[in-house]
Amino acid sequence: MGEEPERREISDLDAITSLGHPRRRRILEHLYKHGPATSATLARELDLNTGATSYHLRELARHGFVAEEPPRGHSRQRWWRFVMADFRFPRRSEQDERTRDALDELNIRSFAADVQQFQQALTAASGEGGWDDAFPYSRGSIRVSLPQLAEFFEEYVALIMKYSDAGAEDARTVNTLFVAYPDPS
Repeated sequence: MGEEPERREISDLDAITSLGHPRRRRILEHLYKHGPATSATLARELDLNTGATSYHLRELARHGFVAEEPPRGHSRQRWWRFVMADFRFPRRSEQDERTRDALDELNIRSFAADVQQFQQALTAASGEGGWDDAFPYSRGSIRVSLPQLAEFFEEYVALIMKYSDAGAEDARTVNTLFVAYPDPS
């Protein structure tokens, strides 16, 4: 099972904006799923310009989302890795208007990308190895107080951490999604 990562609050508007950049999101996702890579490898895999990829990696590193790996062999190439952390944002009530707007945009884009990925996974399902049954979907409502919702969320995060590196031989990365919001009606 995975080790619990460091909790980091991201309140800097520049860091939030950096996370919201579509290319940077793709770079982070690739490093998270596939491990360390060079800017040239990332550029090739993600169909990006090498120079721009290097710039995006430096920006992500400036905010602590990626870090440079020790050199490998005699190569002069820089290797980058995803920095494992429990990234958190300030409570909405503690955000100024610009931060709130940036986080709203980040969350909307992230949710849209997650839905698109889910659709791609459904389309790509091959019927092999039982993974076609790996699309559980559940939607529900709960009646909770604010402290109970905070507790519910922390229990969800703890569950994700518990299974983040299960280590089973036949294990695959499975994306999960947690969205909670007060019913607007």
